Amino acid sequence: MSLITRRKFATLAGLVTVSGVLKPGWGQSHAAEPPAGKAPVKAVAKEAAPTVAAPAAAPKVDRSIASPEEIWNDLIEGNKRFTSGKTAPRDVIAARIKTANSQQPYVAVLCCSDSRLSPELLFDQNIGDLFVVRTAGHVADPIALGSLEYAIEHLHSRMLVVLGHEKCGAVAATLSGEAMPTENLTALVEKIRPGIDRLKGLVQGETLMSLAVEANVHYCASNLIEASPIVRHEVAAGKLTVVKAVYKLGSGEVLRLGGNFSEGASASKH
Repeated sequence: MSLITRRKFATLAGLVTVSGVLKPGWGQSHAAEPPAGKAPVKAVAKEAAPTVAAPAAAPKVDRSIASPEEIWNDLIEGNKRFTSGKTAPRDVIAARIKTANSQQPYVAVLCCSDSRLSPELLFDQNIGDLFVVRTAGHVADPIALGSLEYAIEHLHSRMLVVLGHEKCGAVAATLSGEAMPTENLTALVEKIRPGIDRLKGLVQGETLMSLAVEANVHYCASNLIEASPIVRHEVAAGKLTVVKAVYKLGSGEVLRLGGNFSEGASASKH
């Protein structure tokens, strides 16, 4: 059998079998010309598909003047949309353009670097809504602290959320008591250890892990205030609210922990 030429291949590629009949020009952009002496057949207009209304955008809370509870409830409403799979429609292009020259994220978040924990997604927020600092075990080293101080001092963030999550690997590594393979990892677990050591011997298994995650959130939040004069001053002046919370990996829920450091410091959970 002789080799097929390019021209012959191109010709064959333009043919397709439909009900056993070869028809030329399938899929080509130009319309086939009608046979000589016959009028062209008019195309039948297809019935338009019914228009489905887009879901309404979530109401926007003015976080520059809203109370801490209003800001937190707004975040939790976003979390409810996330857990239900009904996230709000948003124009990310408009948000990108709006924030290109300046930003004013009234909520800062310190959370774990875990790939399953993304505050913008789990709170259903847009570009420019959150100032996020992420480290393993949400440990606030000097760099993380400086980043948060920048958000609070220069960008006027009014709420700081310290967000832990269940089954945190950094907390589990600290609980294990095993020697870490590098100095950097040793520094990480040593930063977490003081907040959870008191739990050892009191409980075991999953209960220990769950309580250690919460204890680490409380410890990190307390550490933030002690180590940062800016955070301490803004909290004392009533200009900054520190909220502590834990994210549930399976359900997607964010649960607020009690014992906040400023107004709204109730033990309620949402």
